Amino acid sequence: MAVDEDTEREYVPQKEKQPTEEEKRKKKIVLGSLMKAIMRPGGGESTPSDGDQIIYHYTIRTLDGVVVESSRSECGGKGTPTRHVLGKSKMLLGLLEGIPTMLKGEVAMFKMKPQLHYGEDDCPISAPNGFPKEDELHFEIELIDFFKAKVVSDDLGVIKKVIREGQGWESPREPYEVKAWISAKTVTGKLIMSHTEGEPYFFTFGKSEVPKGLEMGIGTMAREEKAVIFVTSQYLTQSPLMPLTEDYEEVQFEVELVHFIQVRDMLGDGRLIKRRIRDGTGDFPMDCPLHDSLLRVHYKGMVLKEEKRVFYDTRVDNNGQPLEFCSGEGLVPEGFEMCVRLMLPGEVALVTCPPDYAYDKFPRPANVPEGADIQWEIELLGFEMPKDWTGLDFKSIMDDAENIRNTGNRLFKEGKYELAKAKYEKVLREFNHVNPQDDEEGKIFADTRNLLYLNVAACYLKLGELRKSIEFCNKVLDANPAHVKGLYRRGMAYMAAGDFEEAKSDFNMMIKVDKSSEPDATAALLKLKQKEQEVERKARKQFKGLFDKKPGEIAEVEQDKDEKTSERKEGEVKEDSDGTTSEDSHESAPDAPQTGWFSRFWPTRFLSSLGQQIQRCTIL
Repeated sequence: MAVDEDTEREYVPQKEKQPTEEEKRKKKIVLGSLMKAIMRPGGGESTPSDGDQIIYHYTIRTLDGVVVESSRSECGGKGTPTRHVLGKSKMLLGLLEGIPTMLKGEVAMFKMKPQLHYGEDDCPISAPNGFPKEDELHFEIELIDFFKAKVVSDDLGVIKKVIREGQGWESPREPYEVKAWISAKTVTGKLIMSHTEGEPYFFTFGKSEVPKGLEMGIGTMAREEKAVIFVTSQYLTQSPLMPLTEDYEEVQFEVELVHFIQVRDMLGDGRLIKRRIRDGTGDFPMDCPLHDSLLRVHYKGMVLKEEKRVFYDTRVDNNGQPLEFCSGEGLVPEGFEMCVRLMLPGEVALVTCPPDYAYDKFPRPANVPEGADIQWEIELLGFEMPKDWTGLDFKSIMDDAENIRNTGNRLFKEGKYELAKAKYEKVLREFNHVNPQDDEEGKIFADTRNLLYLNVAACYLKLGELRKSIEFCNKVLDANPAHVKGLYRRGMAYMAAGDFEEAKSDFNMMIKVDKSSEPDATAALLKLKQKEQEVERKARKQFKGLFDKKPGEIAEVEQDKDEKTSERKEGEVKEDSDGTTSEDSHESAPDAPQTGWFSRFWPTRFLSSLGQQIQRCTIL
């Protein structure tokens, strides 16, 4: 009995699949409402199914033989076959049911009751003016062709038929450069244009150099694919390929995609462009170099405005040896590394780079002028993945962590704060999988992690992201509130943010917990007092005369537009124990501030906030 109860509890009735709109419509078909007679048999064994594009001629007659409507020119039509996609296009119910029974080339006569053509309740197609939709009619259908269709546009204005499958997974997109053989015909077979001899037609994707519908279709093709792309009039925009001289309802483009060059706009403004000249091996982007990979490249550097003068070639100037460098360490120009990071082994790319991503912010070769646009031809020979810590002992892990941290320190001193931060954060991420085995290892691990937290905080401080700097200091101080370096760094971040009371508290705490830190803390407090005085002085200047007016008078807010702020004498920059640097002021103590009624009634926090607003307004 218990088993039966369990079985009953586990049984969950399956939800019935809801019928589609077409299935609901087909339920309206009753015996005798649709009759078929084969007038000419077709060929083959297959019949159309959902997803197939069907191409057919039709002629509709009354039971007396009077032609009501036709696609054939001899019966008064335009001579253009009709195209539909089964399961996608809106069709008469009788055709929706009848055409899937036909073979290619077959001609059949369908006798339909009104409810199977335009007389259907809620028919999705409006009847032409004067159409006898209440009459029983004959529909003569010739099924010219059918095939699996790729629906490119939702409104079925662009459809693709694949003739030959292509190679690879990638398709062209903006701003790729494309080469293709292209010809165009009307639906009746009249040739409109042909570009199938000489050199393939070359165009840049996204530049309106081919009709919009054709470009949409090519955007679904792979290299060496051959296809017919059916494009209706709303997608036949004018272009250099085919300036339209006639109003075509539809054009069939036969396209063979010969080749395309991957082009990447790295910055989105057209200045740093990577063109893939030769494909690499592997799958993009999974097989591209990671951060901290050791890369081997051959490259040739050229100055663009000097007829592409070559200023360096590893195959000539480096004894034929490739350049080796680690990514993420600022060892090559930023534009160079950005592009190499998106290459596959064996790939050759042509990179056009503006000066600010080339040698204007990187040691410039002697024969490269300042402000020069550069072009590099780069071949990625291969790369080695960063070291995996899996299976390493604790000492080996900590040695590798120290090497990475030292690299980060070097980048910090060079002013490359984003790159330095990435190094520190990499180690912190890897530390999530490190498990010290005893107290000694635990102490080494905790001390190193604290240094990394504070290094990240120093980077954020330099980058002006003060709240993030404070957040990383708190990761150290939450576990050890007396951590002197953490107090100092957080105090500096608070001071930069204008939170003077919090900064003062941290600097005073430094002296309390460690007397040896008193010189650093005292210098920081002097700098803090100077900043407070500067903010208060600016506030007085800003609101001069605000409280000197009699009741009812309007006080004018004045500010000397030509005010010159006094320059601070910065102390020397010294290296901290974590390898980064901090700027400490070693000025003599300034004169004591005036403590009139104004400063007593306006709190320091308000003055600091006000001072920040004044500074921002002055910059703007």
